[in-house]
Amino acid sequence: MMILRTAALATLAIASVAPAVEVAEFGKTPGGEMTHVYTLENKSGMKVKLLDLGATLMAAEVPDKEGKTADVLFGFDDPAKYLSDDNQYFGNVVGRYGNRIAKGKFTLDGKEYTLATNNPPNHLHGGGDRALSKVVWKGEKSDADNSVTFSYTSPDGEEGYPGELKAQVTYTLTDDNAVRIEYEATTDKPTVLNLTNHAYFNLSGAGSPTINDHVVTLYADHYTPVDDTLITTGEIAKVEGTALDFREPHAIGDRVDSFGDAEGAGYDHNFVLNKTPSDVEGLHKAATVKDPKSGRVLTVLTDQPGVQFYGGNFLKGQTGKDGKTYAHRSGFCLETQHYPDSPNKPDFPSVVLRPGETYTHTCVYAFSAE
Repeated sequence: MMILRTAALATLAIASVAPAVEVAEFGKTPGGEMTHVYTLENKSGMKVKLLDLGATLMAAEVPDKEGKTADVLFGFDDPAKYLSDDNQYFGNVVGRYGNRIAKGKFTLDGKEYTLATNNPPNHLHGGGDRALSKVVWKGEKSDADNSVTFSYTSPDGEEGYPGELKAQVTYTLTDDNAVRIEYEATTDKPTVLNLTNHAYFNLSGAGSPTINDHVVTLYADHYTPVDDTLITTGEIAKVEGTALDFREPHAIGDRVDSFGDAEGAGYDHNFVLNKTPSDVEGLHKAATVKDPKSGRVLTVLTDQPGVQFYGGNFLKGQTGKDGKTYAHRSGFCLETQHYPDSPNKPDFPSVVLRPGETYTHTCVYAFSAE
């Protein structure tokens, strides 16, 4: 069942003395729309930058084991780049349906809906020019909470999805160096929804040449196998005995070659999360990633049933912020989510949102160093 709520989840503690959230113009899109960048800073000196274009997590300056900070997120210095072919959803909120829907079709309440097949032959991350990653959201900052809330109303039929969808995403930077992302949405017609963030991380610093030395733990005994177009088969399989078994820590590069050397080969799988307890109310651990070089650690918490672990197999050497290059397998994603192609898989947890219900989703990216 989709997670619903009538009251907000408890938030992490925020110091009242946090610096004010700064807002600045970022530049105009090719269509002439002005975009804005929001900068959050906590009392520990960590900084996060957010962009209203795509409700994007644009930068995170995180301390290492020696207290030196580096930006660990991929992104661009120009709004036009976020709308170009160079952008592979760097830090964007993706949807309405994050991940893939087979052949761009699904049936809801007896009616078939057709979406863009922008990842032939399938639909990916919400579709074309009006996907949520490509529109400018309205931003509203809260100095008291050290947060920014982005809101967007997607009209009925936009990118083929039914219902007028009112969505908002709130980013909060806590004083213990966690980025908390809270999604909320309502609809006036039955629809399907699966929002997530597509941030790319390199804990050595964005632009470092590889993430193959990063050590990953995934709190998942099972995954959802896919066919040769990366659509889930409907099976839920054990990770035991496969290169997808990250129940114990493994470096990303240890077994990645087992996927072969075809274009795009590597880690790009949805994991079925165990319900492990955590220190944050209502959430469970999805993943822990450690960088032995810098000592930075990323812990991912969520209330969603799955997480997509992607190892940057399609990165092509794009030039990003400050002229840094994003090479093949130099960044990883951990996208908390419902399972791919759930609208066509009745045995998977439901992604249907109906009028009168509220969709919610919480993800925490918590940083530390050791």
